Amino acid sequence: MPTPARILAAAVTTAACLGTTALPAAAGQNGAVVSRGVTIPAFYTPPDTLPSADGALVRSEPLHLALSLPGLDGPLPGTATRLMYKSTDSNGAPVAVTGAYVEPSAAWRGGGPRPLVVLAPGTMGQGDQCAASLGLEHPLVIGAGTLSVGYEDLAAYRLLARGIAVVVTDYAGLGTTDRLHTYVNRVDEAHAVLDAARAARALPGSSVTAASPVALYGYSQGGGATAAAAELQPSYAPDVRLAGTYAGAPPADLVEVTKAIDGSDLAGALGWSVNGFLQSDPELRPIAESHLNATGKAALKDLSTMCVGDALLAYNSARSTAWTTDGRSLSEIIAAEPRLKAFLDDQRIGTLKPASPVRVATGTADDLVPHRQARDLAVAWCAKGADVTYKPVVLPDLGRSIINHVTPLLTDQGAAISWLTDRLEGERAGSNCASLPLRP
Repeated sequence: MPTPARILAAAVTTAACLGTTALPAAAGQNGAVVSRGVTIPAFYTPPDTLPSADGALVRSEPLHLALSLPGLDGPLPGTATRLMYKSTDSNGAPVAVTGAYVEPSAAWRGGGPRPLVVLAPGTMGQGDQCAASLGLEHPLVIGAGTLSVGYEDLAAYRLLARGIAVVVTDYAGLGTTDRLHTYVNRVDEAHAVLDAARAARALPGSSVTAASPVALYGYSQGGGATAAAAELQPSYAPDVRLAGTYAGAPPADLVEVTKAIDGSDLAGALGWSVNGFLQSDPELRPIAESHLNATGKAALKDLSTMCVGDALLAYNSARSTAWTTDGRSLSEIIAAEPRLKAFLDDQRIGTLKPASPVRVATGTADDLVPHRQARDLAVAWCAKGADVTYKPVVLPDLGRSIINHVTPLLTDQGAAISWLTDRLEGERAGSNCASLPLRP
């Protein structure tokens, strides 16, 4: 059975095979923000005033892709631009979000204008140094006390090779230094995803226009973000021509996900969730304060600047019972506190009908973001008459929750990208809701 260190080593080795750049630990100068030894570029500090329109560009600058080759039609796979754009959070307040747009060198061979895919990253962590846009520039980030791997780069490059433009969102508060990342907040993430599409077409020099079809790609945290975006697109961003959405391993029911990750390889995600909830709703803070002991409060503070690699090493198999004043788990406290339960119920994905095709994929052995609750999302959407393609990724139990969760991402990625490409080419999806009761 792999140890956490071996799991992390495998991830680092994979990144190294793709080509990586390591960042040395850096000291802050001239008031620069430093997170676990990594200096966050000044670009990521938002201005005091933001534009009024959602998706409006705040600023942009060229972004160097670490993995790039010269080509006849420009650098391969494309030319990247770092973005900051305006979005709206779950409280209706303006928020600056960063990300990256990549204009592909490859030609789009489908019909119509060049399409766009918004890539919603999976769990990266909560420290600003973990932002996916930084992962395109530095696929391996090593600071004095941090380790982050830009594992979403692979999906981005596969899409770019097809001539599909890609915009990656960092989500609210990840990268930007003015607030904490509101991890798995469905509204914040959905808005960040949809506004990224608007920002991409507003970028000078971008070949993406208002007529370009848009698709959403996301797995794990990203799958929840794209699923929520598909639900909210008709009301929040009807101007985004959404052709299809891939939601892989979506955390649709946070009550069930909280139970599953407690004591797991990625138990640190509990801290990111709580931190994010307190950022979104400060009225929950007195409840948290009354239930968390000194160990729990220290863990939340520690995790607030960690990336996935850090959490896998420092909080692997941690149990929330060690963080609470009375030894109850966070799940037990949520069940006993109506205010907490109501907040998590409001995060439930599956209560609205997507207006465009969706593909829900989930590993049948996934016990980190449980298979059953992801399947239930497909069931809920089917019941509402949505155009759903449900894909159970049938794999054996591989012995560790993190492996059970990550393996379907890799084995299903090619099929997911092909499905999205078909939608962008205008092919009908076709729903398999009728056969869903027969599928695991």
